[in-house]
Amino acid sequence: MPIKERALWIVLLILLILLVLGELYTLALRCRRGHPDWKYLRLWRYAHRGYHDKPIVPENSMAAFRRAVEHRFGAELDVHLLRDGRLAVIHDSSLRRTAGADVEVEDLTAEELKQYRLEGTDETVPLLEEVLALFEDQTPLIVELKPARGNHDELTAAAVALLDRYRVRYCMESFNPRCLMWLRRNRPEIARGQLSEQFLRRGGEGQLSKLNRFILGNLLMNFLTVPDFIAYRYQDRKCLSVRWCRRFYRVQEVNWTITDRDQMADAERDKSLVIFERFDPKGEQHV
Repeated sequence: MPIKERALWIVLLILLILLVLGELYTLALRCRRGHPDWKYLRLWRYAHRGYHDKPIVPENSMAAFRRAVEHRFGAELDVHLLRDGRLAVIHDSSLRRTAGADVEVEDLTAEELKQYRLEGTDETVPLLEEVLALFEDQTPLIVELKPARGNHDELTAAAVALLDRYRVRYCMESFNPRCLMWLRRNRPEIARGQLSEQFLRRGGEGQLSKLNRFILGNLLMNFLTVPDFIAYRYQDRKCLSVRWCRRFYRVQEVNWTITDRDQMADAERDKSLVIFERFDPKGEQHV
């Protein structure tokens, strides 16, 4: 075979390999577009862990959620499964950071949880049912599922069952793809979102291997979860996988955590929803 002809075949083979890899990459990033709830959910900005104002108003407290409702903001909140099957609204499993106690919420009942106070205030860790009662017929919620010790299916099922009892508009998200897989199998009508960031750059997600951090940070489990939105750290939003999900699948992006008006304007120019904290999106002052 002449050298020029051989070179041409090599080039064609390389192009074919790149085409196949590109197709596999696109399939791995699969998202679902056009969920009907976006028409409503896009109308709001979302206060991160409630509209808190530390040290006066703690994060994920009833005071923070009342403040969000009063100011007509949606809210993002975090949900853990307690030992008795009820649901607590708190970010960390451990109460060390928020309540100064060396205990994990998964080891507590709802009654035991109420003895702890948040960040030196009189506020207790709320139950999800308390927050949902506050938000009935009010502003929407972004519910983040925080599984621990392999309870992803049990947590997701319990949260959905409770949400069914209240007139609250919401979507659900998680860093853990297994929560979204449960929703896809059992409650596909609920808008579900994959939370992520550049884990290789920032660490996080416990003791995950570098390979798993790469896979999760680049949304390569989407083909199993088929999310309706991507909730990505604002500072990492130029990630190729996020850009490709938006360009090819036209999926909704949500950015966290927005901390000033310039970031908010940048995200909203790109039609991303914002999860904000430490400033007033309607004014100039920090809170």
